[in-house]
Order: sequence, then C-alpha cells, then structure tokens
Amino acid sequence: MLKKFRNIISAILILVSLDSFSQTVNYSPEFFGPNALPVPEFTDATIAEFTTLSVSWNYYSGFGDRTLNPFIKAEIPLICSKVSFKIWGTAAERYNTTLDIRDRRASTEEVPVGTANGDVYVQTRILLFEEQKIRPSVILNSTLKTASGNNFGARRYFDTPGYYFDLEIGKSFSIESKLLKKIRVVADAGFLCWETTNSIQNDAAMYGVKIIMSNKNIEFENSISGYSGCINNGDHPMVYSSQLTQKNKRINFFGQYQYGIRDFPYHHIRLGFLISIEALTPNYK
Repeated sequence: MLKKFRNIISAILILVSLDSFSQTVNYSPEFFGPNALPVPEFTDATIAEFTTLSVSWNYYSGFGDRTLNPFIKAEIPLICSKVSFKIWGTAAERYNTTLDIRDRRASTEEVPVGTANGDVYVQTRILLFEEQKIRPSVILNSTLKTASGNNFGARRYFDTPGYYFDLEIGKSFSIESKLLKKIRVVADAGFLCWETTNSIQNDAAMYGVKIIMSNKNIEFENSISGYSGCINNGDHPMVYSSQLTQKNKRINFFGQYQYGIRDFPYHHIRLGFLISIEALTPNYK
C-alpha cells in the first residue's frame, strides 16, 4: 500500500515538473528563430497566369540571432488567373545565437550553433471578385502550416501545426508620368491559429497594407503587416518591408529588406529571382 502511494506521488511530481518545464516554452515569434512563425506575406491581390517559381537567399541578423537559409516558393494556377495552389518552405537554415538568447528562449542545447530544416506551407488561392473600374479584386487564401520543422529544443521551429485564412484586396490606379505608370494599393486581413503548450490554441488577427509603384521595368513596394495573438507572450509581431524588383519577360530579380517593429527582433535581407514557366502551367492554352 505504501509502495503504491509512493508511486502515485512520484507520478504526480513528474507531471508537475513536466508541466512547469513546458510553461517555460513561449510558442511565439519573439522566443523562436525567425522562420518559426514569421508574419505571413501577402501578394498584390492577383493570381499569376503562368506557374511561377521563386528562389531566394535569406539573412536574418540582430538581437543575438544570425540565421542564413534558402527559401523556395512555387505557385501553380489551376484555373488561369482565378484559382491557384501555392507551396513554400525553408530548408537547411544555419543559425548562430548568443548565450543570452539561448537562455532567454529556454533552449536545451549547450552550444547555440547549428542547422535546422523548416516547415512546409501549402495554400489554396481563389479569386472571389475580379477587379473592375471601381471594384477592387478580392482573393481568399487558405493556408496550412505543417509541423515538419525540426530542432524544437534549440527553439528554431514549433513542434505544432497551424493554419490561417486571409483576404487580399487590391486596386490599381494609372499614373501618367515618365517615371511612374501605376500605383497599386493592397490590404490584407485574416485569422491565424497555431497550437501551443498542452494543446492550447493561440488565435491571432492578421493585418497588412501595401503600396506598389511600378513602371515597365521596375516595381517598388512598401508594406506594414503583422498579427496579434491572444496569449500576449511575444505573439504580436509587426514588420515593415521594402522590396525592389527588376521586371523582365520571364524572370524577375528582387531585393528585399524587412525590419521587425515589434515581437520580431530581426533585420531581414532577401535576394532572389522569380521565373514564369509556361510549360509547367496546367491546362494552359
């Protein structure tokens, strides 16, 4: 009897210890690597005519964490300019954090230097309303985040899945000048959800606004976006982003800078290219 009682007490103490440890893990962008749950990107509220492939190289720095990784994204139109399937992810990031950041994140690794593979995102995009003279275009995005990212102990990726729904709303305005031909204004709003400790769910409102200025060869866009969670543990990231794109017939080159305004303590530089691939576009005539 005494032995059974002792076993019960031991089990309770173990559960309490595990729960206490789990509470030190903040499932939020402030306490994880930059690719764990970044602010979702949104487009210009259009769906591509052809299949597109984007390849870039990302560098995050500042605030005790340096991360370098490739980034690959593909969008496949299922119905030309109306419905598409999108997939993207991060592979083989290389990171180096300070000991202070390691301890603040409650990382379990002794030396905070290493590699990790990231999550995969899959998305369906549907054009709800086509842009007309007065009416803007409206696109619905449905996105699933997998839990395929590893190195949770080092606080690089969550070991839980997530999803989000958002609406992109965009309207273009023609400009008659030598340097500028078009201004496009885009707004984004949605709902983001991810699982945290002990299957508790964090719900967040997504938001974003973007202005795009372009001519035949150059496109310059600036945006502010973020999301606001309900747990308040560093889950209110907001970022400012600026991107310059050189447009060509089939391949565009771009450079981007992003600054974390709140709960996303990183400077982010991205360099890459985007290719339109007519041959890999389903049902295209």
